[in-house]
Amino acid sequence: MRYNKLKVSLEATGKLRVLRQRTGLTPNLLCRIAAMLSMDEGPIGAGGAPDEDGMEFNAYTLTGEHEPVFFALLRFVEETPTGEKLPDDELLTRFRAHLHRGIGTLLVRAKSPLDIARLVPTA
Repeated sequence: MRYNKLKVSLEATGKLRVLRQRTGLTPNLLCRIAAMLSMDEGPIGAGGAPDEDGMEFNAYTLTGEHEPVFFALLRFVEETPTGEKLPDDELLTRFRAHLHRGIGTLLVRAKSPLDIARLVPTA
């Protein structure tokens, strides 16, 4: 799947600013963590997508060389077991929704850089 830019909501932009102050991490890294947290919670499903009035990310800045991994995981979480593939535009909408949900989750869980480290399971 290819995309050039992705915009998050105005609400998510404000939350990313707070998270950046708390953790010292850049918004793109926070978004990567947020996407993984949200996908771990389960599917978003079809529905209203958040607005696109906030921060804009270049595709490479947001997912980097891991773009295929992010979207493979997204397909695994969002597509039905019957094998019905979602169109790319719907998949991108759901990715934005996962970012939005994950940023909200991260805002509650991360009060410091140490809280980010605690999100990573230990072997």
